[in-house]
Amino acid sequence: MGQKVHPTGFRLGITTDWKSKWFADKKRYGKILHEDLKIRRFIEEKYKQAGIADVIIERLGEKIRVKILASKPGIVIGRKGAEVEELNKILLALTDAKEVLVNVDEVKKPELNAKLVAEDIALQLERRVSHRRAMKRAIDNAMKAGAKGIKVQVGGRIGGVDLARKEWFMAGRMPLQTLRADIDYGTARASTKYGILGVKVWIYKGDKLAEQKEEVLKKIEEELHTV
Repeated sequence: MGQKVHPTGFRLGITTDWKSKWFADKKRYGKILHEDLKIRRFIEEKYKQAGIADVIIERLGEKIRVKILASKPGIVIGRKGAEVEELNKILLALTDAKEVLVNVDEVKKPELNAKLVAEDIALQLERRVSHRRAMKRAIDNAMKAGAKGIKVQVGGRIGGVDLARKEWFMAGRMPLQTLRADIDYGTARASTKYGILGVKVWIYKGDKLAEQKEEVLKKIEEELHTV
């Protein structure tokens, strides 16, 4: 049987970064971890229409900095930042921190964000759109947006059949065992009449370390020209 490795965890510290940035001893670790889970769950449920791509949490002593990446940041910010101020107060009540700062950034290309693509497919499945049509549309949009490869998988009682199965489509390259490959991974769940369908999306955006190497070489060349 094949052994599956999470694409993000596999590349932590190499091409991907941690979504929670803090340090705690054994006594406080569990409590802080559950606080992070509460924050993420609350934000994703409250601002579902905003298309939450990611929630990055940083802790500096008694301060918490929450960075929200959304495809529609206007919904999270609200009129004159009213929603952000309210969110600050709610998150302050959810945690033991003395200060909470919320920053909202826009996801410029939602077609290249695996989580947003998975949620879009799940939403279409809930609206009874054909799973093949939804998957192929997502693949076409991602490839047009500049993806070098994409894989989409739907699992469960597809079409209401008695036996659960998996179906997947792929376009371009998908080097899952290459550490330097920048692969975004996201999942979503679709609640249908026949049960829950699981959606998984992998998007390959190119080699990250190769791009960094090119940038370093360009800087060295520029410095040599200026001397």
